[in-house]
Amino acid sequence: MQDVYKALLDLQALDNEIAQAKLQVAQFGPKLESVEAPVKTLDRETEGLRSKLVDIRKDARRLELSAENKRDKLRQYEERAGRVRNEREQAAVRTELDLVRRATDADEQEALELMEQVTRTDLKLDDMDKQLLKLRAEVAPQREEVLAARTEAEKVLDALQEQRQNQIIRIDTTALRLYERVHSGRNRRALAPLTADGACGQCFNVLPVQQQSEIRAARTLMRCEACGVILYSEE
Repeated sequence: MQDVYKALLDLQALDNEIAQAKLQVAQFGPKLESVEAPVKTLDRETEGLRSKLVDIRKDARRLELSAENKRDKLRQYEERAGRVRNEREQAAVRTELDLVRRATDADEQEALELMEQVTRTDLKLDDMDKQLLKLRAEVAPQREEVLAARTEAEKVLDALQEQRQNQIIRIDTTALRLYERVHSGRNRRALAPLTADGACGQCFNVLPVQQQSEIRAARTLMRCEACGVILYSEE
């Protein structure tokens, strides 16, 4: 049974190393996000401006088509004005011509303003694209460094997990099953020593004398009734 205790303690030590290795790997996620954050922020702004530019161009095109339609109507009214025969019809046509002309001028002016906005936005977008390329180049070495460090940490974790697989095949199945059940619980600690005064080394609950004797004799695996860890004697 002493060999079982030793094997389980070795497994617990290895599991602690694995837990630390997992934490180290997980820490590279926030590090990578921090390194890439400026690039992602500028990229989102660039894409937002690019989408806005598409919308502005659509609006400008819509106004241009609207102005073209109004110019067609204007020509029709002008042709109609040449055919009217009395002053009242002439006044009505002139009013319609004036309204269409003003509406056409308004569309053309708005379309012109939008095209000027397109030009300004194009220039700004071109500048942001250049900034983005520059920023990516500046961030690339640091990003590669973090990725390389994460790869090394993942290799360490993989090696530890492979070592664990090689180790558990040499442990008694019943003892291993108990260990895994305790280890997967709330405390994450599977084994704890029995203190000199007969208490659990995890929760310090004092065990009955008979249980203390059985643990010290190491004839079977016993758990603390209070916290559930497997107790062993360091004597």
